[in-house]
Amino acid sequence: MTDTAGTNGPAGEPGATAPRPSRGRVRMTSAQRREQLITIGRNLFAERGFDAASVEEVAARAKVSKPVVYEHFGGKEGLYAVVVDREVRALLDRIGTALTAGHPREMLEQAALALLDYIEEETSGFRVLVREAPVMSGSGNFSSVLNDVAHRVEHILGAEFKARGYDPKLAELYSQALVGMVALVGRWWLEVRKPRKATVAAHLVNLAWNGLSHLEREPTLLTRRGR
Repeated sequence: MTDTAGTNGPAGEPGATAPRPSRGRVRMTSAQRREQLITIGRNLFAERGFDAASVEEVAARAKVSKPVVYEHFGGKEGLYAVVVDREVRALLDRIGTALTAGHPREMLEQAALALLDYIEEETSGFRVLVREAPVMSGSGNFSSVLNDVAHRVEHILGAEFKARGYDPKLAELYSQALVGMVALVGRWWLEVRKPRKATVAAHLVNLAWNGLSHLEREPTLLTRRGR
């Protein structure tokens, strides 16, 4: 008797080969889908900013329906808040991890390089942070990040000021000035990408450190003297 298994024939007849089920796309888990949407949102907010981005485009890039985005984040504002919160924590973690040196000048170098590293390696995230946050958003933005970084620097400067006989209450003013200087240079460097990163950091620290090392105890304005 001839074995007819596997021979071609009309479906349902003895010996017919059953059609193979088509391979569909593997469904993402809820956690995987959420991460995908966060990545897409991050890139879209970096490219266009909050106002120009839309839930429709997020959904289109993810190849899902709009309700999926709403299910995970409640809307564009919710997605934006998650993206910004992640970038804020990532940048602060980088800077916090970098500050390991004992000497204040080395700590300035580490902080400057940490920010420039973040700009270079996480460009989309940095672009999200430096764009204006929506008015209705309670999430952090680049200003709030800089404030957090400045508070860390303030403690370093406060100790140095006290040791050198300067008013430690002014450490907050100087920390804001230093962090703002590095941040603005970082935004400029993001576009021009020259000179190289280490050179930019070295010049930033040169200006900051040599300026700090020659502080006047009671500075006055030349243009306002006698008024």
